[in-house]
Amino acid sequence: VQLQASGGGLVQAGGSLGLSCTASGRIVGINSMAWYRQAPGKQRELVASIAASGTTTNYHDSVRGRFTISRDNTKNTVYLQMASLKAEDTGVYYCKMNAGWSALRRDYWGQGTQVTVSS
Repeated sequence: VQLQASGGGLVQAGGSLGLSCTASGRIVGINSMAWYRQAPGKQRELVASIAASGTTTNYHDSVRGRFTISRDNTKNTVYLQMASLKAEDTGVYYCKMNAGWSALRRDYWGQGTQVTVSS
C-alpha cells in the first residue's frame, strides 16, 4: 500500500491551496483518513481527520473554519482544502490512512508535501 500526496507549494498569506492524497495497492477496510503537518523544529500535529463514512470530521483549533477535509471513497483519496492561509500554516503536510481488518489494521503514511505560506 502506498499513499501519494500532492498539491503543496508556495502561496501568499491569505491565499488558498488544495492537497490530495491517493492510496494505491492492495487496500482493504479503509477506516479514517487524516492530514498532519510538521513545522520546522516542531512535532508533527494532527490538522484534520475524517471518518470512513465522511460524515464525521475533526479539526485542529487553529485551522477550524479555514480548512476543509473531504474524501472520495471510490478513488481512495482524501483532500484538504486550505483557505485564508497564514505563515504559521507552513510545514510539511502528511496524509495518513488507517486500514485493514481486525488485528491487521494499521496506519499508512504518505511521503509529505511542502506547504510554504509567505507573509
